[in-house]
Amino acid sequence: MSFQSLADLKKSRGGFDKLMKEVEKINTPASSSEDNRFWQPEVDKVGNGYAVIRFLPPPKGEDLPWVRVWNHGFKGPTGKWYIEDSLTTIGLPDPVSDMNTKLWNSGNESDKDLVRERKRKLTYISNILVVTDPAHPENEGKVFLYKYGKKIFDKIKDVTDPQFQDEQPINPFDFWDGANFKLKIRKVEGYRNYDKSEFDRPSPVASSDEAIARIWEQQHSLKEFVDPKRFKTYEELQRRLNTVLAGEVRTQEIEVEDEPVVQRSAPKAVVQSKPAAPVKREEVNFDDDDESMSYFAKLANDD
Repeated sequence: MSFQSLADLKKSRGGFDKLMKEVEKINTPASSSEDNRFWQPEVDKVGNGYAVIRFLPPPKGEDLPWVRVWNHGFKGPTGKWYIEDSLTTIGLPDPVSDMNTKLWNSGNESDKDLVRERKRKLTYISNILVVTDPAHPENEGKVFLYKYGKKIFDKIKDVTDPQFQDEQPINPFDFWDGANFKLKIRKVEGYRNYDKSEFDRPSPVASSDEAIARIWEQQHSLKEFVDPKRFKTYEELQRRLNTVLAGEVRTQEIEVEDEPVVQRSAPKAVVQSKPAAPVKREEVNFDDDDESMSYFAKLANDD
């Protein structure tokens, strides 16, 4: 259900149990770096950073407080990069995912290594309010879009469904009963680490419903990031993939539907030009769980 008024949104808070179920569904198994609607924390020379943000509920007229976008980012033997959003985001076949499934089932360990390098990566996008931004105080009090990965999403899941009896579940996306998120960044083994990040005590995001309404009015649409119109077609992605992988010679036979598919050595025949047939073997989950690429499922309510 989408919310058209602040009063409806406030009344809907009894549906927290349904939100938890949606979080559990996701746990089970597009972006623009120049878009100034997006906020990213700034780190110092050694990779440390700190900020306080508040995750916000669904924007007006929309159902979800976040969207998920899958993408691929890897370098081919040509030296060219394949950086594209995956069609699996909108439930469609994707050439890289099809290729990875066949490579994984080939029985060749070197093929599995390639899959690990080329697996899809997950990004969440939500609206946030920047509460504290020491590096850029001019951002404080403003609403931005924020891209984050599974590590931070797990922090959200932990507070919606805590593991210990002395912890009360909260809905971190709630204007009135949510909580600020203290983002603490360290550099560990060359990667950003968010383990020390944590939610503060529950509190209203602002002092009055009038102030909350002003924040809600500033929120950005999330639907555009999963609009099929913004995704390239299978054929367009296939052509780009062929260009990036041109010259990669594969001699290992890859069995699909009991018929061997041989990857030929001709540069333009590196991968198939049509969506791959379903693989008979059990498919492998190639999802990435980190945030090396810087770039929930409806929120139902009970009346």
